[in-house]
Amino acid sequence: MQSQAGQPVMVDCFWHPQVRPTDFILACGDGNSRLTSLRWSQWHPDSAVAEGFNVVNDCKPYCAAGKFHAYRVIVRLNAPQPWKKHPDLSHYTQLSLVYTNGKPDGFGQWVDLPLWN
Repeated sequence: MQSQAGQPVMVDCFWHPQVRPTDFILACGDGNSRLTSLRWSQWHPDSAVAEGFNVVNDCKPYCAAGKFHAYRVIVRLNAPQPWKKHPDLSHYTQLSLVYTNGKPDGFGQWVDLPLWN
């Protein structure tokens, strides 16, 4: 999906700009963490907010044999910057997850992650 003028994008694992994606892979290397069923309530020049699920592999006893678990989250995007690959587009560089009903082992209730560029 193309960006509207002035609206930042999310850059996915394949270097494609995404606006209001319904699904988004967080762990590009192995796919063991992704966002699904995203419903965006805001998509502004400085931030965006969605609700959905973070689907995470528990990697027990190891990742290939692990099970995926879905955790309800609020997703917040912030800190738009010019995208190095396409300087005419800005992209969100910070993602925050707030777990609202359970969370993966070892995670805090609030997790901040940098987004690649």
